[in-house]
Amino acid sequence: MRRHDDDEVHEHDRGLSHDLPVLARRRIIRLLAGAGAGVALVPLAGCTSEDGSSASAADCAAVPEETAGPYPGDGSNGVNVLKESGVVRGDITRSFGDSAGGTAEGVPLTLTLTVVDADSGCGTPRKGAAVYVWQCDREGGYSLYTEGVTDENYLRGVQETDARGRVTFTSVFPGCYPGRWPHVHFEVYGSLADATTATAITSTSQLALPKDVCDAVYATEGYERSVDNLGRLSLESDSVFRDGHDQQLAAVTGSVEEGYRASLTIAV
Repeated sequence: MRRHDDDEVHEHDRGLSHDLPVLARRRIIRLLAGAGAGVALVPLAGCTSEDGSSASAADCAAVPEETAGPYPGDGSNGVNVLKESGVVRGDITRSFGDSAGGTAEGVPLTLTLTVVDADSGCGTPRKGAAVYVWQCDREGGYSLYTEGVTDENYLRGVQETDARGRVTFTSVFPGCYPGRWPHVHFEVYGSLADATTATAITSTSQLALPKDVCDAVYATEGYERSVDNLGRLSLESDSVFRDGHDQQLAAVTGSVEEGYRASLTIAV
């Protein structure tokens, strides 16, 4: 059973039983990457170039598994939004179905995720897979869970990957709440049917957002509380990203005025 305590302000330790295998796996990957004297090394899958395109993947590795946190909405910790009609959508800024019908406000963010097959060297797109994303709003609250927005289900949605393995969501830039670096959660499923029945998760991980972009966004109205929270954090100290974030740091372009576009390649 997955644990959901990483996003709690005072509970970042996911346990030694989780940390040792994760750290060992990443150490092996790094050692192998530097071992072949005659092999041309290229960036790992999960990295993206400045223009948002996928990196070359000769040294392909699956995206690191991370906790879903306490607010997944996938039935593993209370409510299950995945079985509700309307959850399959591209625009996740508004609540849907029997919710209160609210809209998440903030700086626009377009999120594109590309799912590729790690076993094939990350060169094969995973057409027909499904991705469920969820995130906090600009105040740092999670719909369905946080006081004041328990009747909302915005900033949650599912899409099926296209022939290029891609899904694109229209969202808002998430806030920074105490104890966690700005991030977006995601789960990858083998198919849309798996996702909408909340079964057979292929991978659970998180996407990190670059500091310079966070600084620009948090200087705008509505993100005031995020400024101090971000000032107490770094990617290296964050409970999730501190053991490596190369495969999870999104490439981001855009501006506060025009909105931002974030992209990440996910090898599973």
